[in-house]
Amino acid sequence: MNPMPNPRPLRDFVQAVTKAVTPNPPEAELLATVRGHLATLVARDDWLPDALAQPHPQFYRQYLLHADALERFSVVSFVWGPGQQTPVHDHTVWGLIGMLRGQEESQPYGPDATGAMVAQGAATLLRPGQVEAVSPTLGDIHLVRNAAPGQVSVSIHVYGANIGAVQRWVYAADGTRKPFISGYSNDMLPNLWDRSKEAV
Repeated sequence: MNPMPNPRPLRDFVQAVTKAVTPNPPEAELLATVRGHLATLVARDDWLPDALAQPHPQFYRQYLLHADALERFSVVSFVWGPGQQTPVHDHTVWGLIGMLRGQEESQPYGPDATGAMVAQGAATLLRPGQVEAVSPTLGDIHLVRNAAPGQVSVSIHVYGANIGAVQRWVYAADGTRKPFISGYSNDMLPNLWDRSKEAV
C-alpha cells in the first residue's frame, strides 16, 4: 500500500474516538462528541491514501482504515463509483458518516402497515464536510447512493463495532430480510504510527 500522504489527521481522529468511547458514555453524548471529531477529519482532504479511495467498476467499496483493538469502533472509507448504491440495509450499531468527496444520498426506510419496506420521509444529501448519524435508536435502515453524477464519491464512516464483522440485514421490498456480513475491500491497513518522517 502506498504511504499515507499525511497520517496525522486520521491518527488524531482515532485517538480522539478511543478517548470518547473509553468511559462508555450514553449514545447521544458519544455521537455528539464523535460527530465533532469526524467533522474536523472530513474538513480536509489531504490524508486518505489513494489505494483506499479506488472505486470498483461494479460495486461500492468499503476499506478499513482502523479497527479498535477491543472492537469498540471502526473507521472505514466508502468509495462509490458513478451510479452505485447499497441495497436497503441496517447497521445494528451506532454510526456516523462524514462526506469527504462528491455527494452521497441516504434514503431512510421502514415497514408500512403490511410489513413492506418503504421509503420514510425525505432523503438526506451529504456534501463534503457534512456529517450524518445512524443508529437503532435514531433510525437504522436506509439505502445509500452516490449522488454525484459521473463522479466518484468518498465518505468516511465510523461505527460502534468492527462493522465488517457484524451480522446485519438487507431488506427486500416485501420486508423479508437476509443476513450479511460485509467484510472489507482491503487486506492491509494504513500505517498511522510511523512518526519518523514528521517534523519534531
